[in-house]
Amino acid sequence: MNVLIINLTRFGDLIQTQPVIAGFKDRGDRVGLVCLVNFATAATLLRGVDRVFAFPGAGLLSGLDRDWRLAVRDLDGFRRTVFADFAPDETVNLTPSVASRLLAYGLTPPGGVTTGFTVDEFGFNADTSSWAAFLQMAGANRGASPFNVCDLFLRAAGLTGGGDGLGLADPGEDALARADELLAAQAGPDGFAALQLGASEDRRRWPVENFIETARMLHERDGLVPVLLGSKGEAGLGARFAEGAEFPFIDCIGRTSLTELAGVLRRCRVLLTNDTGTMHLAAGLGVPLCAVFLATAQPWDTGPYRAGNICLEPDLDCHPCGFGTTCPHDEACRRAVTPEAVYGCARALVHGGEPAPVPGARIWRTRVGPDGFMDLDSLSGHETTDRAAWIGLQRAHFSAFLDGRTAEGRTGTGPRPGEALRRELSKTLTSARDMLFLLSQQGALLRINPRPQAKTKFLASWQRVQNILSSNNYLNILALLWMFESQRQGDDLASLLTVAERHSALLTGLLDDLA
Repeated sequence: MNVLIINLTRFGDLIQTQPVIAGFKDRGDRVGLVCLVNFATAATLLRGVDRVFAFPGAGLLSGLDRDWRLAVRDLDGFRRTVFADFAPDETVNLTPSVASRLLAYGLTPPGGVTTGFTVDEFGFNADTSSWAAFLQMAGANRGASPFNVCDLFLRAAGLTGGGDGLGLADPGEDALARADELLAAQAGPDGFAALQLGASEDRRRWPVENFIETARMLHERDGLVPVLLGSKGEAGLGARFAEGAEFPFIDCIGRTSLTELAGVLRRCRVLLTNDTGTMHLAAGLGVPLCAVFLATAQPWDTGPYRAGNICLEPDLDCHPCGFGTTCPHDEACRRAVTPEAVYGCARALVHGGEPAPVPGARIWRTRVGPDGFMDLDSLSGHETTDRAAWIGLQRAHFSAFLDGRTAEGRTGTGPRPGEALRRELSKTLTSARDMLFLLSQQGALLRINPRPQAKTKFLASWQRVQNILSSNNYLNILALLWMFESQRQGDDLASLLTVAERHSALLTGLLDDLA
């Protein structure tokens, strides 16, 4: 069977598609990939791809500005090429944007199957599973997802398994030769430590002076030569590093292709990085890494998808912050994680052992959990915090719910949140469950006597369930899930009441674990 995977996002997200590709290859399928043209060369690092189709997204958008008819012609030509070279039996779209949904619809032939994100025949959003809907909702609600993005990609694609499957292809002899050429000037007996200074946003970027101090310790104490990585647009960060560094280093910023970047990483003993595509690339290549997660970034959902890596985040109540918010604390998170903390973690990765807990940082090591999902072990005593405990409960109950099952009673997955948070959550969950009970009673009456007044009361209760759940930041994701699953049923009252019963069971399971 031909499976065509669409991922029209950034470099890191494309790398995170590897477990999905591996899952379909394990099933015996041929795999085609549609990615943005500027990342097409990186697709050579993805193991198991039989055919790559580089989508000219920017070119089509500029074509729309000039003459929409030419853009439509080019899009139809792309579609014809795909169908001629790799007629898909199943089209899997992992990008929830409107453009990608429309593309998935167009790249599904008559009789074919679409999985993930698409549109219906009227052009409205159509997610093919609750896992797909959850992937989109969690991406827009920072702190709401207890699952790594790779695990969500797998489930949205209709696959199971996972945990430690980000195994990329070798970068190739040419890329490794280029890496050796770049590193030859400062080659030493103890090896190299790679540093990724940049990030997608400044507020998610660990300060350059912290990288300098950490690199100094690695060079003086461990003999590692720092190697700066990044794109041409990050050259200014490299210049700032050079101004403050009083030790040898190699600047590779803007000097590598994506495959050559992989080659350089393969020659390094450890990577120090922000939450970046380089981080995911290193994880896929098996390079030990130490990543700092700041502002909206957090390791629970966008952390490296390989066991044994170390993630640090600021030990602040406000972390992670929400998207689109202005920091009222002068971005204190960027100063909370110290160079000493990162150095201790990097040294542990290079030489073995455990890093010592330090003030100001939560330190986690990635591992595969007993449920098969990527998980985190605390190395700093934060496993019993409210946030970690709540994430553990969500994982147990949400995974069962999204699979169509129910986690009955207490799960015994780990520590419970503190009393104050349990009381807050229980109050909201109880109110929402009571409203679902009322909704079910009103629905039963509506089936017997469908009067307009009964319908009005039923719809008001339906909306009140959403309002109750969305009033609590910890439960907002459940409000969105309720809206998605109930609206998906249309005017089928029996199916809607079944959805209400499922959600009531989910809330009951959470309440039992919080009791």
